[in-house]
Amino acid sequence: MLVTNRFVVEEDVAPAFTERAHAALAALAARPGYRRGELLRALDDPRHWCLVTEWESVGAYRRALGGFDVKVQATPLLAESVDEPSAYETLASAEPDGAVTISTSDRAAGPYR
Repeated sequence: MLVTNRFVVEEDVAPAFTERAHAALAALAARPGYRRGELLRALDDPRHWCLVTEWESVGAYRRALGGFDVKVQATPLLAESVDEPSAYETLASAEPDGAVTISTSDRAAGPYR
C-alpha cells in the first residue's frame, strides 16, 4: 500500500519544513509494517513536495498512525498536506523486464463490511 502526502511549501520556510519532514519520516520508518519512504520535491516548482511511504498493508499504516512518536512527529506535518486522497492500494505491478502481476483489492465490498 502506498501513501502520498503532497505539500505546498514556500521557499523561505523550506529548511524548517525539511527538518520536520525528516523527523516525520524517521518516526514512520520505526513502525512495524513500514517498507520504505521518500521525501520528494518537484523539479518544475520547488514549492511542491511529496512524502511517499510504502506499507505492507492498510492495517499496518493505520496502526502506525497510533504510535506516540508518529503522533508527535508526523501527524502535525501530515495535517498540513494538500486535502486529497492519500492512501492507494496496489492493483497491478511489474518488475523491470517482468510481467504485470495483478492483485485483488482489499477494499470492502459494501459500506458495512
